[in-house]
Amino acid sequence: MSRYTVEITNGTATDAQGTIGYDPPLRTFFLQGFPHPETDECALWLGAFLDEYATLESIIETARAAGYEVRGLTQKMMIAMIKESGKPTPPSLGERLGIVR
Repeated sequence: MSRYTVEITNGTATDAQGTIGYDPPLRTFFLQGFPHPETDECALWLGAFLDEYATLESIIETARAAGYEVRGLTQKMMIAMIKESGKPTPPSLGERLGIVR
């Protein structure tokens, strides 16, 4: 799993420790930001489900549509995540047994 620190803004607030990456078992890109100080539950949490965001562009566009901007993504980060997402990942045992969909 790749995991990179980025800055996420929502117009009025900034999270300088936002996280973006790719999760091979779920086969999705993920984006997290604005954790609650007491519970750590994130106000922004995309990419928590199987095959939810197949492309880096799709998760960035979804965040943007919700009013969030991702800053600090470098070319090196993007290439690494896209390479990782291009590797075939076989279905998990749960998927093969029909437990996970």
